[in-house]
Amino acid sequence: MPREAFAFFHRLRVRWAESDPQGVVFNGHYLTYFDVGITEFWRALGIPYPSTIERFGLDLFVVKATLEYHAPAHYDDLLDVGVRLGRIGNSSVQFLLGIYRETACLVSGEVVYVAVDAKTRRPQTIPPDLRAILMAET
Repeated sequence: MPREAFAFFHRLRVRWAESDPQGVVFNGHYLTYFDVGITEFWRALGIPYPSTIERFGLDLFVVKATLEYHAPAHYDDLLDVGVRLGRIGNSSVQFLLGIYRETACLVSGEVVYVAVDAKTRRPQTIPPDLRAILMAET
């Protein structure tokens, strides 16, 4: 996935605890990097995650996460996590992501969330005002 596919990026540095004895990032940490990127994307939209529950009466649960590894990141690398909306369904939102070291795409993937009622935890339609905010970013 080319870096130009993303308008939003969040930069992070690989910490010592995230790498294995060879200095390579352990694969499970890339999901954390995706999560941090999505959290910062929500913040950039003006609706940081905890306020989503209060403002729209919903919560978001991950129902799918996929990663494709292209090259390893190493201890102390500066990484840019690219985030963009893929698809907005009736009750789901797909994020497409890429993790880059400079121009090299190290990991690409997607995370799909389903909207649920904050009290009952049952799936619900994405509210029109939230949909409008998200659609403005596609």
